[in-house]
Amino acid sequence: MMRSIGKFLLLAVLAVALLAGAAAAAIYLLSSARLERRYAVTAAPVALPSDAAALARGGHLATVWGCRSCHGDDFGGAAVIDDLAMGRVFGPNLTAGCGGLGAGLTTADWVRAVRQGVGPDGRALRIMPSKDYAGMSDADLGSLIAYIRSLPPVDRKPPPVALGPVSRLLLVTGKLKLSADVIDHSRPAVPTSPVEAPTPAYGAYLASTCTGCHNPHFSGGRIAEGPPSWPPAANLTQGPGSAVKGWTEQDFIRTLRTMRVPDGRPVNPVMPSVFGQMNDTELRAIWAYIQTLPAAPTGRGPQDGAGS
Repeated sequence: MMRSIGKFLLLAVLAVALLAGAAAAAIYLLSSARLERRYAVTAAPVALPSDAAALARGGHLATVWGCRSCHGDDFGGAAVIDDLAMGRVFGPNLTAGCGGLGAGLTTADWVRAVRQGVGPDGRALRIMPSKDYAGMSDADLGSLIAYIRSLPPVDRKPPPVALGPVSRLLLVTGKLKLSADVIDHSRPAVPTSPVEAPTPAYGAYLASTCTGCHNPHFSGGRIAEGPPSWPPAANLTQGPGSAVKGWTEQDFIRTLRTMRVPDGRPVNPVMPSVFGQMNDTELRAIWAYIQTLPAAPTGRGPQDGAGS
């Protein structure tokens, strides 16, 4: 009797193992096919300036729009995620040094990568948050590209992106979306950004870089692109679970500058501290824009039922 039970349990374990293996293989094959898809997109031409003011603007954008967070202070590449579940994600070296991509990229390649999330080979860039930058103006994009091209070469070859099992599962189930899939590639380019002033219009332009974590509704919630250990992003609306209810403009600015909320608690380090390097006009503009957002429950849209 005991031998029969043991044999049954062994067969059950083997069956579960086979099913798990088959599921893992299916996820790998489906996600690989998804990553190999080619996109036929056209990159609108962008002029590259060379004056000192434009290069300084590009350097500022490279910092406050988070480029250095993935590509490193020297743009020679940096670790973004190194996690067994999510995978190994390193921002590539964008300079012209050994192991860098800069020397081989045309202006069209840069535009296609930043605005459309597509690489020179036509495949979607795997982690590049191009959906946050799709609305970048021609003037700002030109300044950013010109600035990166002006940097000294760095000899460094970061390891290639390797998605882990959780990332692949999220990709197959649609929880993790490639920027190339969600960007409206027919969207016309904007020649210049809104006037630099503490207005909701300029704030909306700048805050596009926040949607990757705080979602398009700015209601926060789980960050799909991050490992399971990452905390939910803060709800920046006035809906249930709001992280900024009762804050003043100065509270908001001080929080980003000091990485501490008004009651003194530290902001989770997942939140990039580089946003605190925005100038007063930029931070005031984002705050002004946040005040116009419809109230939404954390992680959901305003249509899902908001309260005060």
